[in-house]
Amino acid sequence: MTDLDIDRAKQACRERMWALLEQEHAAPPGVRGRIPAFSGAEAAADRLAALPAWHAAQVVKAVPDKAQLPVRARALAEGKLVYMAVPRLADELPFYLLDPDALTVPPAEAASSHVAAAVARKVDVDRMRPVDLVVCGSVAVNRAGVRLGKGAGYSDIEVALLQEAGLIGPATTIVTTVHDLQVVDEELPETGHDFSVDLIVTPNEVIACRPPRRPHGVFWKDLSAEKIAAIPVLAARARARD
Repeated sequence: MTDLDIDRAKQACRERMWALLEQEHAAPPGVRGRIPAFSGAEAAADRLAALPAWHAAQVVKAVPDKAQLPVRARALAEGKLVYMAVPRLADELPFYLLDPDALTVPPAEAASSHVAAAVARKVDVDRMRPVDLVVCGSVAVNRAGVRLGKGAGYSDIEVALLQEAGLIGPATTIVTTVHDLQVVDEELPETGHDFSVDLIVTPNEVIACRPPRRPHGVFWKDLSAEKIAAIPVLAARARARD
């Protein structure tokens, strides 16, 4: 398959999943184009919080999507340090630092992307601590751990940046929380820059996946000049490469 064929296959799967979630009332209307804020997100967070990987984690990197809000809130309430990506990585300092010992609002509020933008300090990758647990959102994921995001590629870039910086290693667990309907039995298309997950957690199930695929850094050839220019941390690295 060409890259264009892969992109089309990915988008077709996303469209089917968004339609299914709305049809089954498993996500709110208007979910298309988003990481679904699925029904049962709190139950999935509870199930995740019962796992050894969660108990062992002191530093968590999480996406800012609403679907993972219960996970972020729980991590802060349990005293874990949380890094949350600035939406669309649209800042020279691309991650919010949420330190449970320094919060000025309750954890459930601080975990919101809107509140974090007001109360959290932003940090660059080189000021971050090594990450024990990565929590990502997905539109669809299969039992081998291959996932599809919403198509913008930000999660892949976040993981690539942390991988390049040595902040993610073999001991880091990558998990996605999703609705049961989002777990598919079919093969999902992948490209070289895609990462896969170690664990899938739904409101009703924990799925251990095969050893994950973790690209060793940013795949510059897969990024357009417009994409690089829109993400300050990439633009700065691109200038340093020239």
